Amino acid sequence: MTGWIVVVDDDIINLKVARDMLHESGLKVSVAKSGKDFLRFMNKNCPDLVLLDIRMPEMDGFEVYERLRAFEQEADISHIPVIFLTAMDDASVKARCLEMGAADFVRKPFQRDDLLQRIERVISESK
Repeated sequence: MTGWIVVVDDDIINLKVARDMLHESGLKVSVAKSGKDFLRFMNKNCPDLVLLDIRMPEMDGFEVYERLRAFEQEADISHIPVIFLTAMDDASVKARCLEMGAADFVRKPFQRDDLLQRIERVISESK
């Protein structure tokens, strides 16, 4: 599998686990520890997919998602697929993610094979 994934999560352990797992699968991986860091990163980069944690301080994943979409519109670039990540076990959260237009939703702790299959599907659908 090929592609460039950005993982956005305020938990350093989650970032390391996801980065290592995705890198071992042949994916290029970048990480951001906050929504603000990610949005700054996007000023000069265009990854294939974003794994975005919902619960983060300062700016939650939903706000980051909305700002990403506004940035894409202003910059006149295509939407980058987003898969939301969360430990919350609430059907309304999943529904909100999908209603907003996210490509998918994955509950943490994620299973390696499940996450990789979802990433592969989303990347192939976006091409």
